[in-house]
Order: sequence, then C-alpha cells, then structure tokens
Amino acid sequence: MAGSSFGTIFKITTWGESHGKALGVVIDGCPAGLELSESDIQTYLDRRKPGTSSITTPRKEADEVEILSGVFEGRTTGAPISLIVRNTSQISKDYSEIASYYRPGHADYTFDAKYGFRDYRGGGRSSGRETIGRVAAGSIACKILKEMGIAVCAYTRSLGPIEADCSRPDKKIILSTKTAMPDLAADAKAVAYLEEAKKRFDSVGGSMECLITGVPAGIGDPVFEKLNANLAKAVMSIGAVKAVEIGDGMQVSQKCGSENNDAFRMKNGKVVKETNHAGGILGGMSDGDTILVRAHVKPTPSIYRTQQTVNRDGEEIDVAIKGRHDPVIVPRAVVVLECMTALTVLDAMMINMSARLDSLKDFYNQK
Repeated sequence: MAGSSFGTIFKITTWGESHGKALGVVIDGCPAGLELSESDIQTYLDRRKPGTSSITTPRKEADEVEILSGVFEGRTTGAPISLIVRNTSQISKDYSEIASYYRPGHADYTFDAKYGFRDYRGGGRSSGRETIGRVAAGSIACKILKEMGIAVCAYTRSLGPIEADCSRPDKKIILSTKTAMPDLAADAKAVAYLEEAKKRFDSVGGSMECLITGVPAGIGDPVFEKLNANLAKAVMSIGAVKAVEIGDGMQVSQKCGSENNDAFRMKNGKVVKETNHAGGILGGMSDGDTILVRAHVKPTPSIYRTQQTVNRDGEEIDVAIKGRHDPVIVPRAVVVLECMTALTVLDAMMINMSARLDSLKDFYNQK
C-alpha cells in the first residue's frame, strides 16, 4: 500500500489498523537535541482519544504512547523516532456483520475495488484511528515550532447550524469545551444539538479552523510546492475532510479586487498588511501574517438508521450500522488538523533553509 508517508525532510510514516495490535509512526529527519518525553506527546493524544465525553464514541482507549527509538537521556538523537500506541479496547465482532456489504459513506467499496480485499474491522487503514500516528508526530513538530516562536492553534468553528464566535480564540476555552469551540455559549448549544441528533440515530458535520502565528515571510515555493497547496493536501488527507479554505476561501469568488487585496504598510520598520484576506499566504509563500486554514468535515457515516446499500454479491439490501461511533467527528479531529498543519509548516521551513546562498554561508561560517 503506497501513500503512508508524508513530508520531505521532516518525514513521517504511519502504520497500523483500527483493530490490529497497535498503531504508530516513524519520524525521520527530527533534529538532534530536542527535549522530548512521552508526556509531551500524550498531551496531544489525549485530545483525540475516544470515550472522553457524551459526544464521542464510547470506545475506551487509553491511547498511551511509548517511545521505542530516537530518544536518549530525554533528548532526540537525530535517529528515526519510532512511536507505538497499543489497541486495548477493540471489539472486532461488532463489525463481523459488515464483512459482506459496503457501508454508505465509508471506504469499504473503494478498498474492495482497489485491492480485492479489505479489513472490515473498523475500516483498517481508513479508520479515524490511523490519525494517532499523525498526532503523535505532529506533537513533536509543534514542539519544534514553539522553539522557533511559532504557535499553532486549531478549534471547532461550527457544528451543524451552530457557529462559534472565533474572533478571539482562547486555547484554554478550546481545551475546556466538549466541542473544542472557543465559545462557551455556542458549545452549550452545539452539545444540545448533538444530543438531539443522537436521539434520532443521526450524525452531524461541521467545520474547524487552524491559526499559525509567527511564521516568517518567504516559507513555501511558488510553483508546485506552494505552502497553501501542501497545506490543502495535508488537511484533505484527513479522512472526513471534504473541503479546505485558506484565508477568506470561497468568499473571494464574490469579491472585487479592491475588496480582496490586502494593502501593505510599514510598522516599526517592517512590512505588514492592513487586512488578511489572503490568510497569510501570497504566491504560495508565507507573507508573515497569521496563516488561516479552514476545513469542512462530513457527518460520521456510521449511523444506526436504515440505509440502502449493496453486498459483495451485488444484491441491494437495507442496513443499520451497529458498533461504537462518534455522533460528530470534528471535536476529535481538531488536534489532527493542528498537527497536520504543524508538520507541513515545519517541513517547509526546513526545506527553506537551503533557498539562499547567504543562508548557507551564514550557517557554515559560524565559529
């Protein structure tokens, strides 16, 4: 199976299945000397693990991470870092019934079409549990970026028709709400809306945003390796994401140039912008302003309502999906968005180190 690796210099490869013995990631290209412990990574994994509230799947997993390699005496060595999280609460018999048919909204049919075989236990590699490796690796990317003065903050923007006030997102509020919204009032409304959807045996979609501050201008490349293009690819690789926007996104199609252009001016001897419709990226390169990435997430496809599908024998049948599923994906996907953007930005910054001759000379001429 191709396509389980991501990145150029800071490169990750995720492995494992939803109902296998374990999942994990191998990280290559992490610089030596970074202070790193399992607790640094666990903080992020705890944000995506199941069974944490009434709006997540009741599957109980500790999702405890173990560092197998690449760290010695509390610091990274420069060698590949291998991380493992063991599955402890998988109940594969919950999925035995679906072995014979294709679940609507899932990758069952496309896996069969491609490989002639599929792991029906929770979706295998297409399961949301695959994101454990992304989050574990992304936590390290976030830690490196923090050392460089760069902050990454993601949150839930909307769930169904409930939209949060995201004008001043506060990380403490985001981490305290069930929905990962930066708005306590909207969180309460969204939770009530989700409870009603659960009573109807239905699920809900939503959107999330990520803000990246402190990125210097000039990160990214102007043609095929545009920073916005790579961010879009990274975010679209998250299983439930169906659309990605940068800055004003879809709104730009309804504006005039005079409304959409961000005026430049000088402030304290630096070039700054009056507005940020571009979302911090111009011509595929960062412009020094806050980078804004927005992702739209589909409703959880597994719902305990009658749906039409076909089985592997080509017969049309009605099904109601059993098992333990999230009524909404967004709150647990927020940290995945945060980590995928961090991985993308860090890799782009590492690539950028060789963009100019004077940068190379300054680095190697240091005494």
